[in-house]
Amino acid sequence: MSSTPRRLMLTLVRRTAAVLGRGRLERPLGWAERVLKKRLFGCRMCGQCALDATGLGCPMRCPKGLRNGPCGGVRSDGTCELDAAMPCAWKDIWSRLGERLPERQPLLDHRRAGRSAWLAEALDAKPAAPELPPDRPLPAGRLAAKLAAGEFVVTAEIGPGTAADGSALLAQAERLGQWVDAINVTDGSAAHCALSSMAAAALLSRAGHVAVMQMTCRDRNRIALQNDLLGAAALGIENVVCLTGDGVLAGDHPEAKPVFDLDAVALVATAKTLRDGGRFLSGRALAVPPGYFIGAVDNPFAPPETARVQRLAAKVAAGAQFVQTQYVFDLEAFALYMERIRAAGLHRRCHIIAGVGLVPSARTARWLAHKVPGVRIPDTVVTRLEQAADPLAEASALAVELISALRRIEGVAGVHLMFHHHLEKVAEVVEAAGLTRDRSGRREVA
Repeated sequence: MSSTPRRLMLTLVRRTAAVLGRGRLERPLGWAERVLKKRLFGCRMCGQCALDATGLGCPMRCPKGLRNGPCGGVRSDGTCELDAAMPCAWKDIWSRLGERLPERQPLLDHRRAGRSAWLAEALDAKPAAPELPPDRPLPAGRLAAKLAAGEFVVTAEIGPGTAADGSALLAQAERLGQWVDAINVTDGSAAHCALSSMAAAALLSRAGHVAVMQMTCRDRNRIALQNDLLGAAALGIENVVCLTGDGVLAGDHPEAKPVFDLDAVALVATAKTLRDGGRFLSGRALAVPPGYFIGAVDNPFAPPETARVQRLAAKVAAGAQFVQTQYVFDLEAFALYMERIRAAGLHRRCHIIAGVGLVPSARTARWLAHKVPGVRIPDTVVTRLEQAADPLAEASALAVELISALRRIEGVAGVHLMFHHHLEKVAEVVEAAGLTRDRSGRREVA
């Protein structure tokens, strides 16, 4: 709706409400919106309309309800990772807005679901994104200190496993030992059940490792997310990475209810609000604020590619201090991404850690490229693995080459190794890449 008809409509609503009262208008206006806006815009009746900020493209058409841009799982053809028959809602919005993303959006007030957004807009103050506090000086954790010193860091990712005593997790961590600066633990990766990321990160910290706790929005609302952010700090976890998260359909509980109360941008802002503002989103003060290092993730290869830097800029503006990327196999595309990062000055405000994967066979490479939205593996890589006498050795050699190339790209602050079922190759690759040094930084534990 253009600005003049919109102003006239809101004026009419205000005058009518002054005569009849708000309560009498709620049902007829709600019905009218349900009929008209659903037909015109695919409205989901969230009660807090963002159409004026999104070029009349409804963000609630996104199955994750993302309010701040596309997730990293958009398929190569521009369709949704959760529904291959549906175009990404945010790709459409980005096009409508002239290839740009809107400013950070306010958090949804779920009490307004199903109610008239017209009435709320006419009579209530327009909701705004929560104001972010200024940065609070903090003592640097071990990973933060190395990045601040300009060291080229190596982080690695492991799954927490399903051992209730943490034995599987600690066995994986011991394989990484001195070879990495920090160890990420995933949070219900691919929507599969596992040991909680917070418990896993706490166990790693107690064993002397530098832990990075991943936290997704899929399974918790804003209350639980804030509880866990505070709990992570209390358990001595120095680093948190904020993600939107995978959908539930690919996991072992496809019948589960996805939450997605916040998205990754809002979660980063929430982590900063607790840490630097010393308060919850409600405004209630914390007795002692947390002091974690705030991270995010990015996928340079998911469409629309030119929106990715804007999405990362939103995360940095919200408080992200480091970012770990999806697998980098397409160096040419990644170099272009980093060129855009440098043009925006983001490499000076956030440490970019590039993802490096180890794909043990051509079959696995094809599966990742075709089945995992957002993963791009060039045909040349697949062919190379297919023709190798020892595909696993070739995959290791490729990882070494990728690391060497990434180190030459201005603005890349480190690499994030995602070797999963081949952690035994981490030492070999790190050593061959010339990154050998005692990286453990492990504290003495009683």
